[in-house]
Amino acid sequence: MLRILLVVVLALYMIAVGLWPPAAAPVAAGLAGVAIVVGLIPGPAWLGLGVIAWLRNRPTTAPVEAD
Repeated sequence: MLRILLVVVLALYMIAVGLWPPAAAPVAAGLAGVAIVVGLIPGPAWLGLGVIAWLRNRPTTAPVEAD
């Protein structure tokens, strides 16, 4: 909790001093790169990958025992 508070205080300080845009530029560039990669892959492919991941990791149900 203290670490999160310190990061928030640091971010507020950087915004107040004017250092936030240069510090956030690499993060923004990385997110833009991720957005480009995600945009290059068609939606049905993402849907297929999601279905495959769900089928591989779905929760198992306990077998019902007969009395």
